[in-house]
Amino acid sequence: MKRLNFVPLPPAACVVRPQYEQIETVELSSPALKVMTDLTWVRAVTTQPQTGLNNVHEHMIHNGVRMLLVTDGQQHVVGILTANDLLGPRPLQMASELGIGHDKLRVEHVMTPARNVQVLTYRDVTHADVQEIVNTLRDAARQHALVIEPSDRGQCIRGIFSMAQIERQLGVHLEPTRATHNLVELEHEMSS
Repeated sequence: MKRLNFVPLPPAACVVRPQYEQIETVELSSPALKVMTDLTWVRAVTTQPQTGLNNVHEHMIHNGVRMLLVTDGQQHVVGILTANDLLGPRPLQMASELGIGHDKLRVEHVMTPARNVQVLTYRDVTHADVQEIVNTLRDAARQHALVIEPSDRGQCIRGIFSMAQIERQLGVHLEPTRATHNLVELEHEMSS
């Protein structure tokens, strides 16, 4: 019977990182797809409407994300939940409105329902560059944008843009609340 031979672990051996964790540096003129988290390659981090807020915050931290897709039992998206939803005034407002303790709040109480979520189309994104995505997020004062595309199951979320991810790939901090309307202005900020 054939067997493999063990060899000693070399000193200072490293651990291989998955391809999706490698951050590719980009420029403002790079294709937008270079900064989109493509859900055909990376599993979306999700939660359910009935999950308690304390548990979901830990879930975000554990997965290193600041936005979760909220899905129902059939895996249909019923909303989104961001770190701002959890850490901002919304939980206290909802606890007061509902007359319940903070510890009783669930995702469904503070999430943004799907009917209120605006998305980008994959078709448009394939023709855009990074600067256009940055401008779009900044003009809307948003940290995230979902990207949808048609499939045999209807419209599906194909990707996610995250301002934090774009900043890492550009190697610069971008202020999301003030719109940048041209390349010269953004490049000036990057060089400052």
